[in-house]
Amino acid sequence: MAAAKLAGSMVAIVTPFRRDGSVDFKRLKELVGWHEGEGTDWVLACGTTGESATMDHDEHNKVISTVVGAASKARVMGGTAANDTRKGKAQVEEVSGLGVDAVLALSPYYNKPTQEGYFQHFSALARASSVPLVVYNVPGRTGGNIEAQTTLRLATVDGIGGVKEASGQMGQIMKILAGAPKSFAVISGDDALTFPMMACGARGVISVTANLLPKLVADVVHLAQRGRWDDARRLHERLLPVHDAMFIESNPIPVKEAMNLAGLRVGGYRLPLTAIAPANRERLKQVLVAAGVL
Repeated sequence: MAAAKLAGSMVAIVTPFRRDGSVDFKRLKELVGWHEGEGTDWVLACGTTGESATMDHDEHNKVISTVVGAASKARVMGGTAANDTRKGKAQVEEVSGLGVDAVLALSPYYNKPTQEGYFQHFSALARASSVPLVVYNVPGRTGGNIEAQTTLRLATVDGIGGVKEASGQMGQIMKILAGAPKSFAVISGDDALTFPMMACGARGVISVTANLLPKLVADVVHLAQRGRWDDARRLHERLLPVHDAMFIESNPIPVKEAMNLAGLRVGGYRLPLTAIAPANRERLKQVLVAAGVL
């Protein structure tokens, strides 16, 4: 796949659940179709927002396969996560064979490898994948940061197509954007940083807010891609309160609550995630009313 295709408005899609906690595959297919109609370019299945941490092996693969089967225009990225490189290689190999266009690989969590460990880990995963691998750096969840120089080393590895950067460290992100080859896609992992990152050369966003407002998120990205920076900035600023509200509790609690309030029917959560606190629910409703969602 050409690196240019690793670009655009990418939703980290929620996984809808039925009342009994099982995956609602019918509703998942409907959401994919809705996203395509709203301008979403990529659908990431089984990311953090999709509650992949609480899925068993068969559910994980079936969710990804369902998204692949439902997508007619959007490209599909499959999420993977492992802090054991051997297990990670097996998962990446399996997910890359499900018909996806790319694989997202979370950085190893809990055991906090060195920078050389990150490099060796992702290099091994790339060799196991039959599609481009996207490195996912999210220190707030994993407990470790992939530094800019390590990401730039990884950018030269065959099979690694890009990075989802969610460190929130603009200095680090700028170093990556300045030093990465054109073949390497830097993608925002923070909705609130989409505009500034794209202004500096990022290719798009893997978004939480797009679950709720896919057209508006896609509009920001597509305006930026066309160089309409003033229009993109104004729309991005309108969305900032919504972006912030999506993280008043752990993701995906707020976004699923917001979607249910808006009539998008995605069900509840799996433990250890729980329903949003009443006070935060009221705060969320106020933001959604102000944004015209409710």
